[in-house]
Amino acid sequence: MKQYDVVIIGGGAAGFFAAINIAEQYENIKVAILERGKDVLSKVKISGGGRCNVTHAEFDPQELTSYYPRGEKELLGPFHTFMTGDTMEWFETRGVPLKIEEDGRIFPVSNSSKSIIDCFLNQAQKHGVDVLTNQSVTNFKNINDTWQVVTKTDVFTSKKLIVATGSNPKIWSFLEQLGHTIIKPVPSLFTFNIDDKRIKDIPGVVAKNVEVKVVGSSLESFGSLLITHWGMSAPSILKLSAFGALELAKRNYKFEIEINFINQDYDKTLSELKEFKQEFSKKTVVNYAQFDLPKRLWKTLVTASLINEEARWADLNKLQLENLSSQLTKAIFKVDGKSTFKEEFVTAGGVDLKEVNFKNYQSRLHNNLYLAGEIINIDAVTGGFNFQNAWTGAYIVAKNLYQ
Repeated sequence: MKQYDVVIIGGGAAGFFAAINIAEQYENIKVAILERGKDVLSKVKISGGGRCNVTHAEFDPQELTSYYPRGEKELLGPFHTFMTGDTMEWFETRGVPLKIEEDGRIFPVSNSSKSIIDCFLNQAQKHGVDVLTNQSVTNFKNINDTWQVVTKTDVFTSKKLIVATGSNPKIWSFLEQLGHTIIKPVPSLFTFNIDDKRIKDIPGVVAKNVEVKVVGSSLESFGSLLITHWGMSAPSILKLSAFGALELAKRNYKFEIEINFINQDYDKTLSELKEFKQEFSKKTVVNYAQFDLPKRLWKTLVTASLINEEARWADLNKLQLENLSSQLTKAIFKVDGKSTFKEEFVTAGGVDLKEVNFKNYQSRLHNNLYLAGEIINIDAVTGGFNFQNAWTGAYIVAKNLYQ
């Protein structure tokens, strides 16, 4: 039996951040991280395409919470304690310079997640944190105010237990046995599978400032849209998948979306198309893209409007103009399934938010049991927000562990 002051289950972002902050704040505290696999920080390694999207350049707590479909209300207080700017300072003072990119995402200047991983490993070693791999947890329980964690090879005891495993069904089941309510997990960040001849031959095309709605619901989003080999992706789709995670799961990922490619209404668009007919009468429609649309996207929408490739603007009849206006402002696409966004897998679900005290991230059911990261029913859109949730929760756990 191995004794520690603090045992952390989970060798990921939240686990390491908590361990290092605890070791820095409290002297002579023995801290152990238990990781089930042979490698730690595996999710950090692949995040952001291997660059690690550390956080996002949103520095207002109220605005920051709006990126969290689940956890918006609960995170407002924590973000006033530890925010994106605090995250940047934390890494930079420990030797990892960061940079803000045009879209607001924040990465290491090195463009490599290795910088973050090396920082964590070096800080853990510097402060005497024991990082123990191949420690798959088989149970944990509280016996006489002491937590006992059983793995396949060892038994650990500690006064304080932090669970930071992310979306882990086995650990959720153990927490359920302790009386916690687990919100059934469903995928949160995913792309849409769409088989449609309008987009079949144009993968790689990006349309900016696109409005996307789920037909028959109040779900809608705005942003760029990427045509892929399997359907659609990019921020407008990913945001919709995050905020619609529960609704889209109920529909078994079979639904219709309405896309406004040019962010203006049908009537205004029709009126402008009639003007184009007069102004560009002798020009070929497919070769004269309008509304700042990519040429390949414009061409496929024109073709879908029953306009042949040789047609000039002067040749268009009333029905063709109406069809084109519809394709531009309210095109319907059938979604049939989803795909994981890159290698990142985020879920909506986890420990019920009502069962966590967000002043210290302690369980409301058990003393000295703390929960941080995606083990809780909190998730965010893409862009560094899920990591910020991990950093904030882990920091607050560390700060309040011995208060």
